[in-house]
Amino acid sequence: MKKNILYYLILGILLLNSCSDEFLKISPETNLTDAAFFKTESHFNLALVGAYEPLRGLVYPGLYMDEMRSDNTFFRYYAPDRGPANWVEDIIQWTDQSQTTAVNNRYYTNYSGISRTNAILSRIENADISDEAKKSILGETLFLRAFYYFDLATHYGGVPLYLEEVLNEETSYQPRSTTEEVYNQIIKDLEAAIPNLPIATSFPQSGRATKGAAKMLLAKTYMSKPSREYSLAESELRDIIGMNYDLLDNYADVFDPINKNHKESIFDIQYKEGDDGQQSNFIYYMFPKTPNTGILTGINVNNTSLGGWNVPNQEFIDSYEEDDLRLPASIKIIEGTLNGGDPYFDPVICLAIKDVGDYTPEPDKVYYPFISKYLHGPYSRPNNTGENWPVFRYADALLLLAENLVQQNKNDEALPFLNEVRDRAGLPDLDEATLDNVLNERRHELAFENHRWTDLIRTGKAIEVMSAYGQRMKNLYDFLPANSFNVTEQRLVYPIPYRETQINPALGQNTGY
Repeated sequence: MKKNILYYLILGILLLNSCSDEFLKISPETNLTDAAFFKTESHFNLALVGAYEPLRGLVYPGLYMDEMRSDNTFFRYYAPDRGPANWVEDIIQWTDQSQTTAVNNRYYTNYSGISRTNAILSRIENADISDEAKKSILGETLFLRAFYYFDLATHYGGVPLYLEEVLNEETSYQPRSTTEEVYNQIIKDLEAAIPNLPIATSFPQSGRATKGAAKMLLAKTYMSKPSREYSLAESELRDIIGMNYDLLDNYADVFDPINKNHKESIFDIQYKEGDDGQQSNFIYYMFPKTPNTGILTGINVNNTSLGGWNVPNQEFIDSYEEDDLRLPASIKIIEGTLNGGDPYFDPVICLAIKDVGDYTPEPDKVYYPFISKYLHGPYSRPNNTGENWPVFRYADALLLLAENLVQQNKNDEALPFLNEVRDRAGLPDLDEATLDNVLNERRHELAFENHRWTDLIRTGKAIEVMSAYGQRMKNLYDFLPANSFNVTEQRLVYPIPYRETQINPALGQNTGY
């Protein structure tokens, strides 16, 4: 049994908790009550590694539910995938329902993480380990539980709050807490975590939670909860500005794995290229549908099943200001030919990578923009890369503080933070800070990092922006169904998985689904 515990906690093979016919299984995947475990500091550290592991399972649903749900990216309509890919298109087109795959996976992944943190928290106080180790483990674990609940609250609204291990069926049936109650619990967890977390003092960092990461999450919580608390968020963000973080000189270097956990990184989801199960492959979801990725990655992979998603739309590309250094670092063009000639049925044969800024289409070629900011080949293995996923970084903190100050009518105070980010991008200073130009800066600075959708939600711009965007898309693409882009207040959150509403009637369903 101990061997099984170590296997699951270290390698994190089971990203998702299974769901029994009777109730949502949010108890640990293994028998963590085993008397042989949770005895030593090493045991708790292994369990903590297991509690970090579900973070990786949140990156991929985020590509669909955050980035493609927004006005940044779209998809390439590919007729042979009408069945398997429809659930992705449902999210993009706003036709998703309570059995949509990514929506369900994200929900279960978060509760998997919560289950693992609760297993640690229920045992740490009485553990026979040093006070120093206990505080450190407690701080990281509370941060992680807060992170998982924040992801749930921002995407599903009110959800059941499980703050202790679920050890039997009876305790698994929980009604939903309100959205405000979930955010208040997140605040409580973070306030308890922060005193026990270290300040990042040297770089590269370890990749684990720090005071800066917890304060960033706390600030976003204050600015996202129904009863906004901007002054409290401002205090947390100013604390971060006073820490040891800074912008890297070169925007492209932020995403290069050679610089992992650098001074701009506040919190990243960690990956490592190799054969030990720690690799990423999210870049393949950003490539065109192609049978030959060799020109992109250095190793040929047939990417017709993974590719064609998160395609930067032309409107977004055109919205970059002239000489914005972030454009060539974020987006490139793949040029090639169609293997058959029909753009709806045939993948592209990649022939060359071109810069997007001065690209002139050739009459005998097809071209597709793609996200290039995470591409750092050549790689040695197919579908196996080592790029981290950026969650919080210093530029995000600067722009979030600018947004916060504008929301408090402190526009003059916001301007220096806004212009600091623009300066790194090679752009001239602005004369004033407004909510619209702060949001515009966040859109370009944090492009393809899964922030745009929640930015629109937090600032109350989602319905306005996405309704107009949806109409433009429907005018462009005749394959979009008539009921697509039905952007309503109710659909600013995703549905609770259908299965959960059936086995736990106390949950109910979000209005509109």
